[in-house]
Amino acid sequence: MDLEPDEVEKIAHLARIAVAAGEIEALNTELSGILDLVERMGELDTSGITPMAHPLDMPQRLRPDVVTEENHREAYQAVAPAIGNGLYLVPRVIE
Repeated sequence: MDLEPDEVEKIAHLARIAVAAGEIEALNTELSGILDLVERMGELDTSGITPMAHPLDMPQRLRPDVVTEENHREAYQAVAPAIGNGLYLVPRVIE
């Protein structure tokens, strides 16, 4: 798929990439190659292939669900300017 120079500039603008005038032709070649690869991949027959969530077929390692830290709530709130019912009280900012 061959792109026009103005299309390459538009893609670069959307990607927020600064492209000099001399780089447009090289970028056009690279983008065209990527788009050709995607087009070829779209032509493949994938009807007999089961979709996967991850390319490696292995279970996720899980850690035990246990408490690893002590509760320091009182110590943290002891230095707070104002607390109420265990919550930090702050000035109202929206009226």
